[in-house]
Amino acid sequence: MAIKRNRERPELEIPTASLPDIVFQLLIFFLVTTTIDVEKGLDLVLPPPGSEQIEIRPENITNVLINDLGQILIDQEVVPVEEVDNIIRDKLLKNEKLIVSVKTARKTKYNIYIKVLDQLKKAGASRISIAEPEEA
Repeated sequence: MAIKRNRERPELEIPTASLPDIVFQLLIFFLVTTTIDVEKGLDLVLPPPGSEQIEIRPENITNVLINDLGQILIDQEVVPVEEVDNIIRDKLLKNEKLIVSVKTARKTKYNIYIKVLDQLKKAGASRISIAEPEEA
């Protein structure tokens, strides 16, 4: 007859006493080694409040209008958004004092407005005037 040995196995436990210390050290490690890219957004210089209006000669201004339909008009000519940078770059080569005045309609979609501003920055326009939308 076989004798059964009744051994009780001890329960195995994972020691968790130092777990908070390890978690805290990992947290500090990741905080120290992680870099966060801060997006700058639109880099626009705004005039100081209460500044006086300056008279600008008409040949130094190019008007960009974005209407309700999303059409872009540069000096009353409809152009596609992809061509804005080429047209403005040509105008800047002819007149380095050029100021680009951007005006939108009230119902202009925001993404088209941002695309136009991106095209102006791509063209190298540093003097951009953002005019108030016209009342409907």
